[in-house]
Amino acid sequence: MQSNTRTYIIQTVLFVVTIITTTMAGAEWMYGNIFSFIYDFVLFLAGGEVEKQVPELAKPMGWPEFLQGFHFSIPFLAILTIHEFGHYFVAKYHKVKVTLPYYIPLWFGISQSIGTMGAFIRIKSVVTSRLKFFDIGIAGPLAGFIAALVVLWYGFTHLPPPEYIFSVHPEYARYGLDYAQYVYEEATGNLALGDNILFWLFKTYIADPARLPHAYEMIHYPYIFAGYLALFFTSLNLIPIGQLDGGHILYGLIGKKKFNFIAPILFGIFAFYAGLGLFRTDSFASGTDAVFYERLFYLAMYIYFLYICFKRVSDIPSTALMISLIIVVGQFAVSYIRPEWEGSTGFLPFVFILGRFLGIHHPETEENEPLDTPRIILGIFALIIFVISFSPNPFIIIE
Repeated sequence: MQSNTRTYIIQTVLFVVTIITTTMAGAEWMYGNIFSFIYDFVLFLAGGEVEKQVPELAKPMGWPEFLQGFHFSIPFLAILTIHEFGHYFVAKYHKVKVTLPYYIPLWFGISQSIGTMGAFIRIKSVVTSRLKFFDIGIAGPLAGFIAALVVLWYGFTHLPPPEYIFSVHPEYARYGLDYAQYVYEEATGNLALGDNILFWLFKTYIADPARLPHAYEMIHYPYIFAGYLALFFTSLNLIPIGQLDGGHILYGLIGKKKFNFIAPILFGIFAFYAGLGLFRTDSFASGTDAVFYERLFYLAMYIYFLYICFKRVSDIPSTALMISLIIVVGQFAVSYIRPEWEGSTGFLPFVFILGRFLGIHHPETEENEPLDTPRIILGIFALIIFVISFSPNPFIIIE
């Protein structure tokens, strides 16, 4: 079997599997339950002795629910595909060798997921031009952003009647449409989608207020959830660091010298925000000695985590350690002065991926010609998209 044929088969299989996993994930979010057959199989192998922890609803998940999951998977994968083919076609235009997208399926079977870790294309030749990096980098987010706008517009202008929520939570029906004042007295465990500027505008000015779901129930509305996730991933891609799409865009706008000065600063700000509030001075001032040393141990592990993330900023290891300590001291100071300010620890895994694997700097190019005016305008527009799509706290779990 030829290499190209084998690659196409792998890509096709991954795409089909991703359709299945995202459809299942969409149904799980829509109905607030999971397809538990993997969990059931494990229980069967264990002889049924393990207590079942899967949430139970009156109606088990089956084919009808799976088919409904296409209302999530089709728009979500369409946005993802449009994003990747934006990169693909522009790379082809610039005669850069590139593969078709590889989709990454992800489904757990014992807890909810979104069915995928995204998709990527492989660039198989050296990109020699700053302009080409810019064009390839910006094409995906712009195309995906437009598609996300279409999905969000459809989702907010085609909201089902308020009674739709009773198909997800039949236990709410006894309260009627005033269910919110009764069922959220104890809100622990609920998940809300944190606002970004664009999402807030859609909720405020596009949606019919009489049909707009409660914040804790938006995850059950597939087009809204798919559009929100698209904005979330678009904003992550547009972070102007390293070899993210935003990194390619900023590199094209300002060149290597300025980029390699600014990108580590932006990465430091991102890491500072992500961990803000994780440790506070008052948490070390109270409790027993055992609690104190336990917290001190976790603090040391956090400093080591930051050290690993910043290790590639400089060839001198002590520089990464110094940056890590500065960030921690700064976080302690801000938390002491403004204890109500908190970051979003959910970004810390992405901080690790950026610092350890994707890199903070950008590869140098042979041709460093400055961009023309239309491209500069597009680059500024992409940065605006990042600002209006970025959610400081994207997924709020009530504890």
